[in-house]
Parts: sequence; C-alpha cells; structure tokens
Amino acid sequence: MTIDPKTLELLVRAAGAGQLGILVASALVPRVLDWRTALAPLPPQLRRLFWVYGVFIVLTITGFGLLTIFHARALAEGEPLARGLAGFICVFWGARLMVQFFVFDARPFLTNAWLRLGYHTLTAAFVALSLLFGWLALGPRG
Repeated sequence: MTIDPKTLELLVRAAGAGQLGILVASALVPRVLDWRTALAPLPPQLRRLFWVYGVFIVLTITGFGLLTIFHARALAEGEPLARGLAGFICVFWGARLMVQFFVFDARPFLTNAWLRLGYHTLTAAFVALSLLFGWLALGPRG
C-alpha cells in the first residue's frame, strides 16, 4: 500500500497532535482517580515516586508528539533514524494498549458517559498510533 508522501506527512503531523491531545486526558487522571486520597496512606517517598513517574510519562509523550510534528517529513520518508523512532513509539503505544486490556480494570471509574467516551476514544487512539508508527517503522516507502 502506498500513500501520497504529502498525505502521509499530514497524517504523521496529525498523529503528533493526537499524542499531545492524549496529555489532556492524562491531566484528568489524578482528579478522576482521586490520587490525593488514594495515595495518602503511602509513605511520602512512594507518593513522590508515583508523581515523578507520572511526570516522566508526560515528558515522554510530549517528546513523542513534538518529535512527530517537527520531523513528520523524515518519518514519512522512512529515514533510518526516523524508522527507529517510529518503532520505539509503536512499542510504547502498543504496550500501553496491552496494559489497557490486560492490566487495568477501568470499569469502576467509568461512572458516566463522558468518562466511558474518553476511555474508548483513548483505546482507539492507542490502536491507531500503534498501527501508524508500526507501519512507519516497517512499511515500504515510495
């Protein structure tokens, strides 16, 4: 399957924006899951560790989004380093998708239609990002 290079570049930029959009949902997680109350019984060091992990995940997704937007042409053209980056991003989102299906049970937190819509939208985004970046890493060009 071949895609017009300009169309592919636009799709890649949209994926970059989508990754940054995922951060909007990420910003809601501490409130929706009531981290302040849930983490209160933990020792202070573990509470800080939890927040630090969250910050590093946000920085990683921000980096993926910005690199994708600013290097969309290289990703679309399949330059070797870009294919490596695409492969890593594919593994990241693919692993996140597996966690969504096999580790997290979100049902107790999906208490209204907006939260259910957000959950299913994120699931679709993780699938789309995994497929796109997998194709960018391994797919043919030109």
